[in-house]
Amino acid sequence: MNDQSELLRLAKRVQAIAENGLHFTENDFDKDRYTDLDEISIKMLSLLTNTPLKTIQVTTLEKNGYRTPKVDVRCIIFNDQHEILMVQERLDSRWSLPGGWCDVGYTPTETAEKEAFEEAGIKVKASRVLAIFDKKCHNHPEDLFYSYKIFVECIADNYEISTGMETLDVGFFKQEAYPELSTPRNTSYQIDKMFDFHYNRIAWPIID
Repeated sequence: MNDQSELLRLAKRVQAIAENGLHFTENDFDKDRYTDLDEISIKMLSLLTNTPLKTIQVTTLEKNGYRTPKVDVRCIIFNDQHEILMVQERLDSRWSLPGGWCDVGYTPTETAEKEAFEEAGIKVKASRVLAIFDKKCHNHPEDLFYSYKIFVECIADNYEISTGMETLDVGFFKQEAYPELSTPRNTSYQIDKMFDFHYNRIAWPIID
């Protein structure tokens, strides 16, 4: 981890401590101190990411309880030719495993099934968790959120696929022929590990 990444991690930690303190404290003196910490963390995040202060405030502050990591689910779907399903993201025109943030009211498996259909037009049944990755431990670009990524194996009803509102294209790919990856969402290391599961080279879930 380089110095910039470590500073960003610490700024996120300061923000979490401030929000958690504001949630629990009943002491006015402590509220003032936690509010100061909150403002400092926002300025640090703004300086480290070249993001306007207002954007940081709107995007990251929860103000509704104890700060916890965000959770992202990725769907692992193989076809009979040992190819993995990927979608081309509308946001950056690069490719990722179908998936996204977990929605309130949905279980992780329900999220996986929903995301697969919404992004790739494919009906699946979630079968097992393959990995839980902490984003900081992998070669993702820096972002404002601290998050975990859950990789869920899904079994397709059939292999009919189509694009969705958030995707430009969809297709199956062999391990040696990945398209250009959307690295905020997944890395080549992570996808290689999914192939290891597919070929039974790994038996147990991976967790950071």
